[in-house]
Amino acid sequence: MNQPLFLHIVERLEGFLGKLPESIQRPVLHELTPLKELFLKQRAPRFVLTGSHKLPVQEVFATCFAAAQPGDMRDVLMEVFRWQDVSVGGFGTVALLDARGADEPAMRKIEEELKREGADMFLHLVDGQSGRPVLSRDTDLLAAVVQVNQNNPRANIIGVSFVAPARATAARESGHPITVERPSAASKLESALSGHVILRERLLQVLELPLTSPSAETPQATPAARHLMSMLARELPNEARVEMIRISRDREAQVQVAQILVKSTSAISTAIGAQPIPLADLPILTTLQLVMVSGIMYIAGRERSLRAATEFVAALGVNVGAGMVLREGARAVLKFFPGWGNVVCGMVAGAGTYALGRAAIVYFLEGVSLKDARRIYIRSRKKPPAPRLLTAKAEKRARRS
Repeated sequence: MNQPLFLHIVERLEGFLGKLPESIQRPVLHELTPLKELFLKQRAPRFVLTGSHKLPVQEVFATCFAAAQPGDMRDVLMEVFRWQDVSVGGFGTVALLDARGADEPAMRKIEEELKREGADMFLHLVDGQSGRPVLSRDTDLLAAVVQVNQNNPRANIIGVSFVAPARATAARESGHPITVERPSAASKLESALSGHVILRERLLQVLELPLTSPSAETPQATPAARHLMSMLARELPNEARVEMIRISRDREAQVQVAQILVKSTSAISTAIGAQPIPLADLPILTTLQLVMVSGIMYIAGRERSLRAATEFVAALGVNVGAGMVLREGARAVLKFFPGWGNVVCGMVAGAGTYALGRAAIVYFLEGVSLKDARRIYIRSRKKPPAPRLLTAKAEKRARRS
């Protein structure tokens, strides 16, 4: 999303809400909250690396983000104990802080960094091919870093056990476990983290990842790497989710956030459309619809562009502000029914916005044709938004049942 434009829209909406009855203000403000968190406060996700594994951070990064194809990391210089932004394949940016092996002076630096910008997730790393036990000093360091992360006290922990790709390939071909070290290392790590009084409540999962070379032109996205990307897209706070979803290209997470955008925008459009002043809300409703469509495009990995959003809406054969135009037609018919007429007009405006959002989701995220997207737009406009938005595939299943 274009953050300055979205900020302008939010300011206009909040000013507009002051003129509405309190019973309408609260629901609309409730719908604005996730939009502000997801798009207005959008930022790069922040990860702290802890543990005993001695891999260079470039190799750690290439392995953890293999599913996102992070690109060549050979010439990237990483500074320990400091936040550093790293671009991921042109789709977004993540911030990394390597806290492995920190001593007392380094802990003071880390605490300063976390006071400035809190961590969203801790990745605790171990060598999955080593038979050594998980060192208590490493888990104690993780606990100390977790405790000084006051800017985000809910940040969780993922344990990562690295294994050699050659041995992982051999295991897939043979169908047998690689060695006793791999499951042993992972189980030891899980026991150590879940047995620590400070860490157990924050532990999400322990994963095993085959190592990826940071210079690989086409890194292999293993199921474990894709699972890690999906988990991060789900578990990060809203402010960091959009960037992570663009990076991971996880369709399920993309559709989920796009549905939040459509649901909230439709609810806000309904409240705006229900107001009795004809055409006074046309500019804000029109812009809100275009921002919604451009937001869905951005979630899908495309560039931010209101022009492209306008072109898509026009390609559907829809006038920009279609919900508003329909609403004004309904208002002319229902002008003899005060009160109820406004409610119906608001529902028409909301339905038009919802239909645009549905068409954008199925086109940009599900890959349907423009012709099918237009058909879904027309069908969605004729019925009120469902409490739970359905994907195109789910709609087909529902029609068959």
